[in-house]
Order: sequence, then structure tokens, then C-alpha cells
Amino acid sequence: MEAQHFHRLAIRLPLLTSMILILGGAACSWLTGAQLVVRTTPFETPVLTSTLAPTLELTRSPTPTFTATPTPTQLPTGTPTPSPTPVPTYVILRGEVMVRSNCRYGPGAPYLYKYGLVVGSNLEVIGRNDLGTWILVQAIGGNNPCWVKASLMDVKGDVMNVAPTYIPLPRSPYYVPPTGASATRNGDIVTIIWNAVSFRAGDETASPPYLVEAWVCTGGQLVFTPIGSYETAIEISDESGCSEPSHGRLYFVEKHGYTKWVEIPWPPF
Repeated sequence: MEAQHFHRLAIRLPLLTSMILILGGAACSWLTGAQLVVRTTPFETPVLTSTLAPTLELTRSPTPTFTATPTPTQLPTGTPTPSPTPVPTYVILRGEVMVRSNCRYGPGAPYLYKYGLVVGSNLEVIGRNDLGTWILVQAIGGNNPCWVKASLMDVKGDVMNVAPTYIPLPRSPYYVPPTGASATRNGDIVTIIWNAVSFRAGDETASPPYLVEAWVCTGGQLVFTPIGSYETAIEISDESGCSEPSHGRLYFVEKHGYTKWVEIPWPPF
């Protein structure tokens, strides 16, 4: 009997040993887990080891810049509101030719003849010079204007209501401008001189071969003044008292037209 009991015990002993080891391992695992959670004492500071995630470097968006919209300045109470500068309204008039007239390329007798005007002709008045002494006319509905002296026509209306106008002169393809233009001043008198230009045979004209277009001060106003000359010098009056500087330019004239102008170095006061 004892031998049988001992034999049974020998058979069960490995099984019991395995169970004890399993239970012991489980208990150790439970205790180890408990230690990770609660194993701290007042006398120990737990050391935590962690792997830090890479630091994210944040780039800040630039602060938007705002442009302030200007607001109208408030005028003090009682200050009158400035009025806009009125834009002149010009008209086109009609006029009748009173005497047979020469119509020219520019507003003055020094300019080349363009064509003649017959007595009784009715024309449109589409422009004028500064003083209204010469007017730019054309056939009604036409497109070939020329300049005539205002006193030779009966204009229906006030000439000064027509727009002040300047039109380009016909260009000569055969000549170059005069050279050596200079000017000196003696008080209100300006003397202009230049070098002579020689005509080719057949290019002469009855009009002066030299033309000076000057903007001179007269009575406090800058006035356009054309002067023709058969010589290589002229004198012109130019007063003080204008807000804009006087100036002028010089042409050579032949039957085909005008050379390119050259600026005259105008002497100041």
C-alpha cells in the first residue's frame, strides 16, 4: 500500500510542481505590475525614463500689414467747401468772308499762303489765337483749315468763345534748321540772332525766309507772337511780371514748308 501511495505521489509531484511554478510566475507578474504603479515611498523619487518625440519647429505666419485708406479731411464748421475749377466750354461759330482774303498756314502775316477766300463764302470758325485777332476757318463740314485775319470776316458770335488753337506747320524735307541761335536782353528788348541758310534755286518764297514763334510777356500775360524776318536778327519786346517764363523757337522757311524748329536760349530778367 505504501509503495502504491508513493508511486501515485511520484506521478503527481511533477504536475504539482508545474502548477506551483505557473502560479508563482503569475504572482510575480502581478506583483511586478503593482510595483510599477504603487512602488513609491516618501524616501524615494521615482526616476522616469521616456523617449521624447522630436520637437516641432513652428513657423509663424507673418503678421498681415494693413494699408489705411485715407478718409476725407473734415473741414471746420463754417468753412466753405472749395469749388472745382470750371472747365471752359468752347463753341464753333459761323462767319462770312467780307473781302477777298489770303488764308495762311499759321495765325499771322509771316506764315506761308495756303489758299484764297472768296467774298460771301460762309465758313466754320473752329479756332483762334490767344488774342482772337486771327481765326482758324474751314468749309462747313470740311477738313482743310487755314488761318485768316479776324477783321476780314463777319463772325456770328464772340470769337473769344472759340477754343484757342495751334496746328502744326508743314515740314520741309529739303533743309535743316538754322544754326547759331542766341539771344540777349536789354531791359524789355530781346535781340535774337542766328546763322544764314542759303536757298536752292527756285525754292524762294514771297514770305520771310525766317520765322520766330515767341511766347512773350505782355501786360502780365504770356502771349503767342510770330515774327517773320528777311534778316538773321530780330528784336522783340518781352516784359516782366508773368508767372510763366518766356520762350521762343526759330524756323527756316521755303516754298515746300518749314524746317524743324530750334529752341532759342531765352535770356531771363
